[in-house]
Amino acid sequence: MRSAKFRRADATLEVEFQIINDILDKRIKKDVTQAELARKSGIDQATLSRLETGNYNPSIKFLKRVAKALDAKLTVRLA
Repeated sequence: MRSAKFRRADATLEVEFQIINDILDKRIKKDVTQAELARKSGIDQATLSRLETGNYNPSIKFLKRVAKALDAKLTVRLA
C-alpha cells in the first residue's frame, strides 16, 4: 500500500508524465528525431532530451514551440 505522501507526489507528477508521453508519442509517430525536432523548434537538443527524460519543467511558450514543430495543437485544460 502506498503512503499518502507517495500518492500526493505521484498525482503531482502525473501531468508532467502525460506531457512527456504525448510529446514522445507524437514525435515517434511522425518519425522525427530529437535533432530534427530541435532544428524545427529552435530548441537545443539537450533541452529536448532533458524534457523527454523528465528533467526539465517546460513553460507554455516552450510547449507551443514543440507543438508547432510537430504540427500539433497544444491544449491546456483545467478539470
